[in-house]
Amino acid sequence: MKNYEIYDEFGVDFDYSYLDEVITATLKHENAEGSFLSVIFIDDEEMHKMNLETRGIDRTTDVLSFALEDNDNIKSEIRVLGDIFVSIPKMQAQAKEYGHSEKRELSFLVCHGLLHLLGYDHTRSEEEEKIQFGLQDEILNDLNIIS
Repeated sequence: MKNYEIYDEFGVDFDYSYLDEVITATLKHENAEGSFLSVIFIDDEEMHKMNLETRGIDRTTDVLSFALEDNDNIKSEIRVLGDIFVSIPKMQAQAKEYGHSEKRELSFLVCHGLLHLLGYDHTRSEEEEKIQFGLQDEILNDLNIIS
């Protein structure tokens, strides 16, 4: 049984089945195999609107995560983590800008968003940033999703 659903509200025209491996590996790495989440592909306009409404930031972004677990008091065998929204146009532009594949960029964004759902937050401190980005690199490198 899959731990996730992907909703393509953008109309993606490429194969993203490799995300199964990324999500599964991230959940396993974090001992969260009994968790469920959603990944939603959207366009820049919708992402801009969501970023403004939820964070007060008047521009688009690449990924937003909305965790359903927001404290340590939630105890359940089945965890429903939340939603990860990915702007496909922003992801594609960043892949070109950073000089790597769309597979690498989309894998990075989904892994990044999933780690946010699991409680990591690189915006809190430089130490948290090192931890979260280190985990992302470790997970993607283990999957050989390098460039």
